[in-house]
Amino acid sequence: MVYNNLISSDRSHTDLKRMVFAALFASLTAVGAYVKVPLPITPVPVTMQVFFVLLAGSMLGSRWGTISMVVYLLLGIAGFPVFSGGASGMGVLFGPTGGYLIGFIFAAFVTGKLLEILPQRSILKNFLCMIIGLIIIYLFGAFRLMSVAHLTFQQTMIAGVLPFIIGDLITLMLAAFISERYEV
Repeated sequence: MVYNNLISSDRSHTDLKRMVFAALFASLTAVGAYVKVPLPITPVPVTMQVFFVLLAGSMLGSRWGTISMVVYLLLGIAGFPVFSGGASGMGVLFGPTGGYLIGFIFAAFVTGKLLEILPQRSILKNFLCMIIGLIIIYLFGAFRLMSVAHLTFQQTMIAGVLPFIIGDLITLMLAAFISERYEV
């Protein structure tokens, strides 16, 4: 009886800890949106959001990483200025960058799920799983950008993917290193 209470207490402590970290990653993603570098060739700015999204999936796992991104999007939809440049509201999701935001949810889930099913985590495995998460963000983002801005596939790649690849890969290396060193 005492043993069962200890297990239950330990499980609720772990859930509380993950809940706090999910809220933290939702907040960090919002802060990352304020690190905004506009590029002249695209309506999509460079931000630190991708770093925190994939770090959330890697460190929190599929369930809590996804929850953190859902919380982030719900805050923005509710009117809190958490999207890039302090934007908020449902209109942002229907704009040219909305696909990237929706992609955050799926990227955090897939990154976390891959790392949950792969044996023995390493920096390389973290990095490779995060690349798959990044591809998901690019796919959602590029599809939305192409449909909203009426761009061809080539124009979409030039405006919505290519300018970000090198910077995103560098930040993913840092995120892979951090997620390997610190466990939630």
